[in-house]
Amino acid sequence: MRPAQRSHHETLALRQQLIGSSCKLFFSHDPVKIVKAKGQYMYDENGRQYLDCINNVAHVGHCHPDVVKAAHEQNQLLNTNSRYLHDNLVDYAKRLSETLPEKLCTFYFLNSGSEANDLALRMARQYTKHEDVIVLDHAYHGHLTSLIDISPYKFQNLEGQKEWVHVAPVPDTYRGLYREDHEDSVTAYANEVENIIEQAHKKGRKIAAFFAESLPSVGGQIIPPAGYFQKVAEHVRKAGGVFIADEIQVGFGRVGKHFWAFQLQGEDFIPDIVTMGKPIGNGHPLACVATTKQIAEAFAATGVEYFNTFGGNPVSCAIGLAVLDVIEKEHLQAHATEVGNFLMKLFKELKTKHLIIGDVRGSGLFIGVDLIKDQAERTPATAEAEYLITRLKEEYILLSTDGPGRNVLKFKPPMCFNMEDAKLVVDTIDRLLTDMEEQRLNQDKTSTCST
Repeated sequence: MRPAQRSHHETLALRQQLIGSSCKLFFSHDPVKIVKAKGQYMYDENGRQYLDCINNVAHVGHCHPDVVKAAHEQNQLLNTNSRYLHDNLVDYAKRLSETLPEKLCTFYFLNSGSEANDLALRMARQYTKHEDVIVLDHAYHGHLTSLIDISPYKFQNLEGQKEWVHVAPVPDTYRGLYREDHEDSVTAYANEVENIIEQAHKKGRKIAAFFAESLPSVGGQIIPPAGYFQKVAEHVRKAGGVFIADEIQVGFGRVGKHFWAFQLQGEDFIPDIVTMGKPIGNGHPLACVATTKQIAEAFAATGVEYFNTFGGNPVSCAIGLAVLDVIEKEHLQAHATEVGNFLMKLFKELKTKHLIIGDVRGSGLFIGVDLIKDQAERTPATAEAEYLITRLKEEYILLSTDGPGRNVLKFKPPMCFNMEDAKLVVDTIDRLLTDMEEQRLNQDKTSTCST
């Protein structure tokens, strides 16, 4: 029997007693206890409704009935490993192949984005016979040891950078090395990667892969300028490496214009390996690696079997198929474009009113609002962003921040997030920013009077 529902205080006390302290809570000073969710809304133990603006895992909406039904019906029939023939596995691979460029035609199924990225790294090294990896600054690719090693966001606070890891600047045209006024930021950022390769070669090192999120998320909701990946891929492939596109945060139609975020770079860009996770199963543990026949054959040439106990099981594949069906049936890709454009428009209008908003960037329902202390230096408004997030929670809106300065409001809501939700969020932020400005003005007046 399940125990009677505990109070907020009891649950928090048990968590502090039993769960590792490195497993952090949102709003740690006053965490929210969530007991159910539906669509873009989450509910606490008192039935209070919160608008979820950050949960890109519940891609087609929390507890979508079609996804729940698919899981339940397959669970009643069979759930086993992929060493047995089953239609769900091949049906799902076929459906995914129809969304990708033709050369990305071989699939491996796993249980998490971290597993997918680890496998992609193994494949790249086996195919190229090289070891070194180039990543973007402040990147995060997963929690496995192999991935902490290629995640500056993590390793900078741990044992530091390994000799085989090379860090390239984020192609951020707002606060990066080459900004919006640079005559050719695409080439300038790509040349940084070329320089890294040249320096590695001088040390006798060889590049296995350039590993990047198609849209850097933890790095601050960055939109790389179109053409950057093409130029980087040219340099990397010339050095004998491959290009790995991490779509774990941003795939499956989130960017609106395209099904995959790497497609924002242009039709002439195709990665060698693509990794998927988070939204792929709408909350169910499911992930995937898609690659070329050549890379897959090189990986198999070791003679060592790749087997993942739960990867590609019938229930997971049924859920994956249901997610694809919902995206198509509910036109969620077009919806992401429409709602995302509306949300960006509202924030850009707000930018003219509140100087703290330095930049508004995004595609579809992947949007970043960069908060700054001053227009000239673009200093991250870290404390202000944290205060705003806390106030929004009090208004029953769940939002979070990202970026090296923790100052970028990140919007990655369930794809059913709608126009009314967008207007509610922007109106609330407008009101809270106005309050913050008035408080600052009153403080300045008090300070002036006291002197």
